[in-house]
Amino acid sequence: MKLRVAVVYGGRSGEHEVSLRSAESIMNAMSPEKYAVARYLISKEGKWDPAPILPEPGAHPDIDVIFPVLHGTFGEDGTMQGLFELADIPYVGAGVMASAVSMDKVMMKRICRQASLPVVDWVEMTRGALDLDRAEAAFGFPVFVKPANLGSSVGISKAHNREELDEALQLAAQFDRKVVVERAIVGREFEISVLGNEQPAASSPCEIHPSREFYDYEDKYLLNAAKFDLPANLPRQELDAMKRMAVGCYQAVECSGLARVDFLRETSTGELFINEINTMPGFTSISMYPRMWEYSGIGFEELIDRLIALALERHEGKKATRFAR
Repeated sequence: MKLRVAVVYGGRSGEHEVSLRSAESIMNAMSPEKYAVARYLISKEGKWDPAPILPEPGAHPDIDVIFPVLHGTFGEDGTMQGLFELADIPYVGAGVMASAVSMDKVMMKRICRQASLPVVDWVEMTRGALDLDRAEAAFGFPVFVKPANLGSSVGISKAHNREELDEALQLAAQFDRKVVVERAIVGREFEISVLGNEQPAASSPCEIHPSREFYDYEDKYLLNAAKFDLPANLPRQELDAMKRMAVGCYQAVECSGLARVDFLRETSTGELFINEINTMPGFTSISMYPRMWEYSGIGFEELIDRLIALALERHEGKKATRFAR
């Protein structure tokens, strides 16, 4: 019997187009001998084609597991995961809490700091109370300004002066009610793929060399000009420390299935900082998550198989939980 996989993709997000590309890569990698794939496309307006998955246990006997290839808001932030939990269908990736916490840059930083994991210093403010003076006084210039809840560097700016800071705050506030201002780290950017449930493992890290001032949306998906070193060129002890931190971050937010953890290494101090964790990283032809696992010995098709198996494993484990007296 083929496993019946519902691939949910698209979505109401600034990362809609990235989701389309990721989903096609994943579906192309699914062996037709193992899987019967059903597509569930969500438009930018939130319309489902075909009809939406219903939040009722037993309503979809034709679905064995869901692969939500959704990036950003209304897909990677716990909302869609809540729907799948209500439907009682296994799904790939992090659960409701881990998705929501990881998506919110402020909450992720707080949890990492509580777990003694290094994060970049920040201040936060809301759309209705943007404070230019406070943002400038916190770290001087340059600073990074980000929407708290979004991915793929959408809405992120690097501000070098007060005028750019004002523009950056206004831009970030268009994408989320909560805005994060961070001290700019002058240094190098690294990424690590993590895979697993109770016993997660980290891949070999890679170093990203942006073609622009920072690794923004255009550099990630449009220009095809960024370079990378895989494996990253760092001493063994630093690579091992980065892998331990990546797993530590993954476990701190109680992630499952998969995530990509991004790091910054400050040149002047040699310090490593966790920049963010992405619970549904890109799976496009140029995405680093599958590339890092391929280098570490897990090819694309096997990676998809493992992610689906992890989803079924986690769902099976939930059957030990009582939901009634």
